[in-house]
Amino acid sequence: MHPSFSRVMSAVACSFFLAVGLAGCGDDDEVSSDEQARRAYLGLDESISKALQLGFDGFNAASSANIPPQTTTGAAAGTLVINGQVDQGSSDNKGMRLRVGMTGYSDGEITVSEDEEPVNITYASNTDTTLQPELTLQLRNIPGGTFTGTLVGDYDMTGDLAGKVTLNLSLTGDIEDDGTGKVRRVAGSTRVTGTATSGDGTYNVDVTR
Repeated sequence: MHPSFSRVMSAVACSFFLAVGLAGCGDDDEVSSDEQARRAYLGLDESISKALQLGFDGFNAASSANIPPQTTTGAAAGTLVINGQVDQGSSDNKGMRLRVGMTGYSDGEITVSEDEEPVNITYASNTDTTLQPELTLQLRNIPGGTFTGTLVGDYDMTGDLAGKVTLNLSLTGDIEDDGTGKVRRVAGSTRVTGTATSGDGTYNVDVTR
């Protein structure tokens, strides 16, 4: 068969496969929508620990129902700010209703797997605090008890992924006295479960940290 005719036939075949939605013609590098959602979550994973820490810092610093805003930075860029309210009173059970604000936040390159290129994603939340992701926490038997909570809301993405990722997570773990009468999480006891949704994809989260 003449080489030029062979190239024409290959092009026609590729056009057919694309038209009917079949795999082929060099699409091995395509990433599924569920994998995109996983990557969107991985870029936020470290920030969840930071948000929890800031929440506890706010709890310890509160002198009224409103906690003082607590701020930290991304490992690579941007800021993470926690605002909100904490229950008052002498009870050893307290609740917190917090908002997660992000501006140009990134923890840098995220390793997806050994045989894939790392991804770099920057996140931002809505500038309206009432529309920012909501972090709710219930502390039981303070200071040496447990906590439960949820993290629900949308984050906008730019960089290697663009669009929106929505977290719907449940949090559980242990708390302890830090030695000064303040409350902190017990390292390694926090379990995070739920979903991260981006576009048509969903990633099922189940991590302990």
